[in-house]
Amino acid sequence: MSLDISRIRALYPALSDGYAWLDAAAGTQVPQPVIDAVSGAYVRGIGNTHGAFPASARSDQIVSEARQAVADLVGGDPGGVVFGPNMTTLTYRFAYALAKGWGPDDEIVVSQLDHDANVRPWVQAAAQAGARVRWASVEVPNGELPADQYDELVNERTRLVAVTAASNVLGTRPDVRRITDRAHAVGALAYVDGVHATPHTPIDMVELGADFYATSAYKWSGPHIGTVVARPELLERLSPDKLASSPDEVPDRFETGTAPFADLAGVAAAVDHLAGLDPDATGDRRRRLLTSMAAVEAHEQAEFAHLLKGLSSLPHVNLVGSPARRTATAYFTVAGHTPRQVAEHLAARKVNVWDGHCYAWELTRALGIRDSGSAVRAGLVHYNDRSDVDRLLDGIEELSPGRS
Repeated sequence: MSLDISRIRALYPALSDGYAWLDAAAGTQVPQPVIDAVSGAYVRGIGNTHGAFPASARSDQIVSEARQAVADLVGGDPGGVVFGPNMTTLTYRFAYALAKGWGPDDEIVVSQLDHDANVRPWVQAAAQAGARVRWASVEVPNGELPADQYDELVNERTRLVAVTAASNVLGTRPDVRRITDRAHAVGALAYVDGVHATPHTPIDMVELGADFYATSAYKWSGPHIGTVVARPELLERLSPDKLASSPDEVPDRFETGTAPFADLAGVAAAVDHLAGLDPDATGDRRRRLLTSMAAVEAHEQAEFAHLLKGLSSLPHVNLVGSPARRTATAYFTVAGHTPRQVAEHLAARKVNVWDGHCYAWELTRALGIRDSGSAVRAGLVHYNDRSDVDRLLDGIEELSPGRS
């Protein structure tokens, strides 16, 4: 398992601008094959689906291929792949569909570790249904989400457990399978936010025990499309609000309005791109994805170890969180500078990072940093190399006390 980083970087036009793109936790850049797939769909011509003419048939094929590609990526069923504008919108949609069956005697469990998109939709839907919300807590300061607390949180009244597969700021990867097993033991459903995990590691939603697995294509080199994957028979049990005239079949009935067909062509191309990252990967697309994403994880973790070592050596830097199992995502503060000042300093040196709470609303509150500007986030993906990391470290070192 190996990655040719120079070859991979050459596929990304945006990377030629001289910047170190360490902002991928908020969204990756797009490789040329994805750009070509999107533009190619427009060049060939597309129409709305289920029509009698060739352009409509092309759109039907695009949707089918995109569903199969996402299913291959996460180990799901293409008949259960639901598309939408983003994960947040889709999670709201599923929250209100599921909450139709909740009442005052029911409970749900959410966690402090999660992005707010896997918290607020459930909290608000539960409030409308009169259901109780229970909270799983993070350990401070390490940022772990202990799975054993779910033994007490989950009971016979629990209807849903929402949990992340990886924190979008700390990178924490909790024991999702133990959590979902606990949910299933009492007949509850498990909604797993895989938005941050999917770009960094091989994913098998069945092994994770996810009844619903959410991910976003723009976090793994695709267009701005969100998707939730579930078993078709589970989707059949849900009745989302929809137009009377729109399809009632699964998964179509969860998709409101006309789909962005050209972007869906880009989704399939992005999955093919990931499957081809390791040139030695063989077999069908699912097998090649597992091989390539294992190589991605190894590459990222090697560069991340260098990043953590460098940041830890700087006395004016405070690393936020220290989870034992994590993605290549660093969250830190710099003494004497606000997170925005650090981000602006780095941007002036052509290094892209994010600052703020990054929608980790409950986590940054638990860590005691939400109201002080939160922290700086630098995230690595498969197209980052050692030079990106070193440029970040050089820029942070410039902010040390005594440096002019």
